[in-house]
Amino acid sequence: MIEGIRHSRAQCVVFRHNDPHDLREKIAALDPAAPKLIAFESVYSMDGDIAPIKEFCDIADEFGAMTYLDEVHAVGLYGDHGGGIAEREGLMDRLTVIEGTLGKAFGVVGGYIAASAALVDFVRSFASGFIFTTALPPHIAAGARASIQHLKQCNWERLRQRDRVEKVRVRLRQIGIPTLENPSHIVPVMVGDPVKCKMLSDWLMEKHGIYVQPINYPTVPKGTERLRITPSPVHTDEDIDHLVEALSELWSHCALARAVA
Repeated sequence: MIEGIRHSRAQCVVFRHNDPHDLREKIAALDPAAPKLIAFESVYSMDGDIAPIKEFCDIADEFGAMTYLDEVHAVGLYGDHGGGIAEREGLMDRLTVIEGTLGKAFGVVGGYIAASAALVDFVRSFASGFIFTTALPPHIAAGARASIQHLKQCNWERLRQRDRVEKVRVRLRQIGIPTLENPSHIVPVMVGDPVKCKMLSDWLMEKHGIYVQPINYPTVPKGTERLRITPSPVHTDEDIDHLVEALSELWSHCALARAVA
């Protein structure tokens, strides 16, 4: 999304993260006749926080702006049919463009935008990043379609994941591993040291067969380095026990502070 903004060569005004008041002030200061597009995400992948989509849509309506919502960390996981946070909040009809991914929850590869037929046709015709990209192989497209069809009518995976996420959060809290609280499925384990963060990730893989991504600067600010845990519906209680025990052992080995209950 950021690369798209850069390549558009349009004027870009950055508003404070998830701050409708700052957005309104900044958009009110612009030329009323200028075309405007408010771009934001639903679930933010590093902190796991969620955007105030309704408030952003209200501002867009007030100032005649279009909206561009990145739902890549939410499609398949939220909403009664897996449409994302916008579906869960009943706001899909208020958005100009919704961006999603066929990776992550849908389990294949690729991405898409959902918008009006005219807008999609415009992007198809003028977006160089799309024009010069190889189309998805038919078997990948078929796999994506099957996955989407399943998740549109089956809630088991979504409900099961919420249960798994809450169990991981509770277990980590019980042993004093500091996590960043948020309303999503993303569990950031706060390490605060880039070397130890990478070391923990390597040891989890090498010693315990557990793959957890280390997140260091510049992806996150210095001092907020973290492991990003995203439990899945198919992780068992035994898997969670294995993760918690391994993380507790390595946390002590790295002499990292534990949170006080």
